[in-house]
Amino acid sequence: MLDALDFEAVETRLRQVALEVAGQALQCQLNANHTDHDGPLHRCRCGHQARYAGRRDKTFTTVLGTLTLERAYYHCTGCGHGVFPRDRALGLADTSLSPGATRMAGFAAAEVSFATASELLSVLSAVRIDTKQVERSAEALGAEIAEDERARIEPEDAPASTMYLGLDGTGVPVRRTECEGRAGKQPDGTSKTREVKLATVWTAEQRDAQGRPVRDPGSTSYSAAVESAASRDTDRHPSAFAQRVEREARRRGFEHAQRQVILGDGAHWIWGIAEELFPHAVQIVDLFHAKERVWEAAHAIYGTGTDLAIEWARQQCETLEADRLDDVIDALGVHRDCEPAVQCMGYLSHNRHRMRYATFRSQGLCVSSGLVESGCKRVVCTRLKRGGMHWTVAGANAIIALRCNLLSGRFEHFWEHRALAA
Repeated sequence: MLDALDFEAVETRLRQVALEVAGQALQCQLNANHTDHDGPLHRCRCGHQARYAGRRDKTFTTVLGTLTLERAYYHCTGCGHGVFPRDRALGLADTSLSPGATRMAGFAAAEVSFATASELLSVLSAVRIDTKQVERSAEALGAEIAEDERARIEPEDAPASTMYLGLDGTGVPVRRTECEGRAGKQPDGTSKTREVKLATVWTAEQRDAQGRPVRDPGSTSYSAAVESAASRDTDRHPSAFAQRVEREARRRGFEHAQRQVILGDGAHWIWGIAEELFPHAVQIVDLFHAKERVWEAAHAIYGTGTDLAIEWARQQCETLEADRLDDVIDALGVHRDCEPAVQCMGYLSHNRHRMRYATFRSQGLCVSSGLVESGCKRVVCTRLKRGGMHWTVAGANAIIALRCNLLSGRFEHFWEHRALAA
């Protein structure tokens, strides 16, 4: 009778044998025909005719193990490169991983570190891909997804009556060479991070027990990258991030919603993009950020953590939520000798029309961008801000694109389109 240890060993061996048999069967099927030989000449990408020069083998990793593929080889005298028609047809061009193995590596690397992804692939699926190859494959896939996001905009479901667009940013640790010449918050004025800017679109047609809007499950999509949101009046085109926001909005049908709502903190770049792209949208400063500013002023005025500071902050926050912003500004004005209080006054005054919280709630609108905050953590922080990580901008953007695609529920659609385009 088998004990648990023997049973595990038998399971493992049977899986290995099954994969080997299936792999050999697939290899025989792939090499049984030579349909990739389409005559003595084959048109190269450069436009010249490449000449047939025999067949050559390629060993690659699949979900069934390592296989060897025989392919027709053409040599182009125009550009000097070799041409393998079968590689492109099977999705093996410029890679040693099959599409299935690439997909598995990309999925794992989007969730965990490259080293852990390599271990998981080996333990869970018996696919052995070393750490560096997982990294190269995942970043190449992410770059492909990022290019697909820029080039292809297919409207998704019909827009809801009210749609929300949230904008935010968070820093990601990068290599020193990526920060050269950039001002930062370090004591010497340098920077160790680059800012990832995130756009989040969602709907909130459902209501909680208090009648307040609640995000609809499965309605959230993300698009993000380390790219600039800055633009000048003389620029012919919107900033790179503004173009990203516009693409995501078009994809989700945001501009066709009866009510368009943009949520964010007090960052000027957020409202600049809002005015540029969606001038008729309702703009709302996240209630949490507004309250946070009031609390910071209270601690500066009355002392951090004192009963007086807590009581004063609570009172002013209640007043703020009741659409009595002028009363809060007046209360802060008594303390003009306190710089944080003066700064809070300026913040509230500048965003006055974005802080009508009682009015917004009476209209059934969300007044908190907590979903956007959690989006930054979910898309960026949990994967790219772990101990010891330092990214290139290109590498960070590739993994961010991969995570946005996955978390937005678009991974399957991407692979379907990729297969059709092969």
